[in-house]
Amino acid sequence: MAALNVPTRMSLKPDRTWSTDRLASSQSLGELIAFDYRPKRRNGRKQVLTVRSVRITQQSSSGDSPTSPDGPVGPVGLNLDYEIQADDDYHVGQGRAFASGRRKTKIVCTIGPSTSSREMIWKLAETGMNVARLNMSHGDHTSHQKTIDLVKEYNSQFKDKVIAIMLDTKGPEVRSGDVPKPILLTEGQEFSFTIKRGVCTKDTVSVNYDDFVNDVEAGDIVLVDGGMMSLAVKSKTKDVVKCVVVDGGELKSRRHLNVRGKSATLPSITEKDWEDIKFGVDNGVDFYAVSFVKTAAVVHELKDYLKGCNADIHVLVKIESADSIPNLHSIISASDGAMIARGDLGAELPIEEVPLLQEDIIRRCHSMQKPSIVATNMLESMIDHPTPTRAEVSDIAIAVREGTDAIMLSGETAHGKYPLKAVKVMHTVALRTESSLPISTIPPIQMSAYKRHMGEMFAFHSTTMANSLNTPIIVFTRTGSMAILLSHYRPCSTIFAFTNEERLKQRLVLYQGVLPIYMQFSNDSEETYSRAVQLLVAKGHLKEGGYVTLVQSGAQSIWRKESSHHIQVRKVESNLNR
Repeated sequence: MAALNVPTRMSLKPDRTWSTDRLASSQSLGELIAFDYRPKRRNGRKQVLTVRSVRITQQSSSGDSPTSPDGPVGPVGLNLDYEIQADDDYHVGQGRAFASGRRKTKIVCTIGPSTSSREMIWKLAETGMNVARLNMSHGDHTSHQKTIDLVKEYNSQFKDKVIAIMLDTKGPEVRSGDVPKPILLTEGQEFSFTIKRGVCTKDTVSVNYDDFVNDVEAGDIVLVDGGMMSLAVKSKTKDVVKCVVVDGGELKSRRHLNVRGKSATLPSITEKDWEDIKFGVDNGVDFYAVSFVKTAAVVHELKDYLKGCNADIHVLVKIESADSIPNLHSIISASDGAMIARGDLGAELPIEEVPLLQEDIIRRCHSMQKPSIVATNMLESMIDHPTPTRAEVSDIAIAVREGTDAIMLSGETAHGKYPLKAVKVMHTVALRTESSLPISTIPPIQMSAYKRHMGEMFAFHSTTMANSLNTPIIVFTRTGSMAILLSHYRPCSTIFAFTNEERLKQRLVLYQGVLPIYMQFSNDSEETYSRAVQLLVAKGHLKEGGYVTLVQSGAQSIWRKESSHHIQVRKVESNLNR
């Protein structure tokens, strides 16, 4: 028999049912299951409580309580039945949740000339890539089509491995014109930008944006390449902006221009972007990362377009514009997640604000149960060097500790010399940082007993149980709602999310701690569970004799005839005839 060690401050009472009033007033699973434990000794050993499985079941009431895809909305405590079933011995604290060495923070890799071959995409995936990013600022539809086809080929070969595809729009970028050779800018030199096309002299170059003159004023700071060079605006005419160089350098062709504290008055989605979005619809990409989103209206416009196309693609907003900051809440609320694009954000705002905004955006996304991605310059030095700077390593660790769902590589994997080493460094640093985070039996987000809906309460208690018993979590889902809720509470171990929807499998891979697996569900829940466990054991994700926390929850039943919720702790066995 297996034992569950119960702290002496808890007690187990013989009754297995609780009144509605008692449940409604309870604040945690520990209060719901009131233990009455008096330590006794048998043969010199402390007596322990034996448990076969812990099942928490909620059946829908006959009333007219409103429901959501995750369960009934409103106060909990309606006709809830809890039962504890005895089983083989299980001891709390059998090893750490991180013993499997499975990283929970996801890695986004930009695909480019260094990594566009079949061999490299396979190697990136095996090294740690979870999402392949297509940067529409570079390449053409032909090259991106090749990448999409290769990623889909990789996905077709595995049930427990998946790479999602993210299409990142170019957006309304302001760039300088072409120059035959780099122009050397020195401090104090006068230099001008003109809206006339094709101009290139030693002291004047054209820009691709007709309203550039209207957007700047004397005293503004123009940043080149995200701040690699800077110029102060002295004056302007109807078609020329006259500047003086503050920080010099070599000005090359088509360099990105920002005005600190200001955003260009261009639409967030350009004509080129719409062409690229249609390309994404035709190829069934999983995510759009929309550049320079300033208001929620942009997100609504794109979502309406996708709805009209019957396209199931999620919209991530890139926070990189000064104008987006006052509208953060509405923008993130309208979206399906956010990317913190620190390059342009640090160019348009004082750089000391960027770390604070990063933490704030991660927190906002987490509170809304939406994924966040920290991007730009994470391992910039590894574009040319085989090892990162110590500051870059700390940057990754800070993002992980702040709770981001994903971290991203740009030039490091697109055109860098050491793309696989960069992914390996990111994987290793993230994994080590995760292993140092405190393992608590209480989820990090403290919430009252009054949950927004029943599914959220069960995600909370499932995480508490999995953390207490040090078990991975298995969840079966058709909508992804419970897997996302579980990710929100950040359990210490992996969330194995089984789904019979291929599109959902692709999407869930972005969420922290979720390992999505495609599997057809049968009409028999036990047979489906048995196949799931056998797959996990065969792939090395679970070990025979270990334990898992099984979660079933939601108003949209998979096997249940009515809305019900279950949390069970089960032993991993080859043949489950329960």
